Amino acid sequence: MNDHGFSRRSVLRGTGAAGAGLGLGALGAPSATAAANPASAAATAAAPPPRQGETMIGVPFERRRTVRLGVVGLGQRGSSMLDIFLALPGVRVVALCDPVREKAEEAARKVTEAGAPAPTLYTKDEDDYERLCRRGDLDFVYVATPWGLHFAMARAALTEGKHVGVECPLALELDQLWELVDLSERTRRHCLQLENCAYGRNEMRVLRMAHEGLFGDLLHTAGAYIHDLRELMFDADYYEGPWRRRWHTRLRGDLYPNHAFGPAANYLDVNRGDRALRISTFGTPALGLAAYREEHMPPGHESWKESYVSSDMSISLVQTAKGRVIRLEHNVSNPHPYDRLNVLAGTRGVFEDYPPRIYLEPEMDDHQWGDFAAYQKYDHWLWKDHPEPPGGHSGMDYIMLFRLVQCLRLGLVPDFDVYDAALWSSPVPLSHASIRANGAPQEIPDFTRGLWEKERPGVDSEKPDA
Repeated sequence: MNDHGFSRRSVLRGTGAAGAGLGLGALGAPSATAAANPASAAATAAAPPPRQGETMIGVPFERRRTVRLGVVGLGQRGSSMLDIFLALPGVRVVALCDPVREKAEEAARKVTEAGAPAPTLYTKDEDDYERLCRRGDLDFVYVATPWGLHFAMARAALTEGKHVGVECPLALELDQLWELVDLSERTRRHCLQLENCAYGRNEMRVLRMAHEGLFGDLLHTAGAYIHDLRELMFDADYYEGPWRRRWHTRLRGDLYPNHAFGPAANYLDVNRGDRALRISTFGTPALGLAAYREEHMPPGHESWKESYVSSDMSISLVQTAKGRVIRLEHNVSNPHPYDRLNVLAGTRGVFEDYPPRIYLEPEMDDHQWGDFAAYQKYDHWLWKDHPEPPGGHSGMDYIMLFRLVQCLRLGLVPDFDVYDAALWSSPVPLSHASIRANGAPQEIPDFTRGLWEKERPGVDSEKPDA
């Protein structure tokens, strides 16, 4: 759920590098040798490089009374998240960055209207985020820009000693993901994937129920991003550039796996006792965007120069070290009501979302779905404390940012870390590589470098005393 607030020139620059790398190993696409033996090539590519610093697992934030925040990207997503940051106690917005000065000025008015001092604006050019990151009075950088810019901006924040949170996905190439893992470890600063769906009310309730053993031994889970974006992707005012549609001309696999993979990985305690080993992806033909263009776009529209290659529907299967299976789906190019699947199944029952329904033994024995609302007592304490949160996406944006700021102010270990961020984004290049290799499995790197076996807390957190 990213922003479109950066200029057309920066968008093209940010996506062009990844697009040019379609045939390179950094993007996960197989070479001629890899095509002949894709499983072997993937295993070699996934071998962890030597650790360059101490792990960030279990590392708390520094305790602070006020979180001094810089926001990079002030279009749709950045502007809406700024509203939530301004509603949270203990947050001071000190800097705003967007090359479209009007957007930065509008965001600055929100800050001053909230009764806070005017923030410094960084609108000089598309690289002005680098100056923002060099500020000495900044604790956390929030990045809400087009996908191709995320890596460089997260890298700049870490290099300048700032904690950073990035909208999905964290980065688009395996080499980039590894570089951010290494930087986080070397600089001792957290690099977080701000995955809001992990904080959805249903997701957090199911997670707690799983940890309470209600589903028995867990077997499989599924998540998706199925969201008809055709109209928005052809709206130049919504996705400026329009950068998001153009990714469908570059990569064939799952372009946006995080909303599916994040909650699913949490259910199975991946990186906290289990590990995602490999992914196989199959994709349909790319027909939906061209069909929409044919029906709705006038002759001469810039989209007629584009050739779409991204599978309308991609379906990935991820296997874990414990033999469990995660199914990921992505489709934004065809008619379909919004759906994230959100499935968890074990030896004692199953939950399926959209609409939410549950079947658990022994209390249910008639093979009929039960009422998920009857399990409200398992709500996470965040949802019990904030039963009607403000903000977008049914309140999960607020819950996520509230918890982030709470961890920053109290000096707590964040609910997820750079290893989760890298894992949840890794299907972008790996699904592309798998489709190109006719569904051959691609090994998923162990970004924890062997520390995944240790059980540890995650999003199912304990309520702090303070």
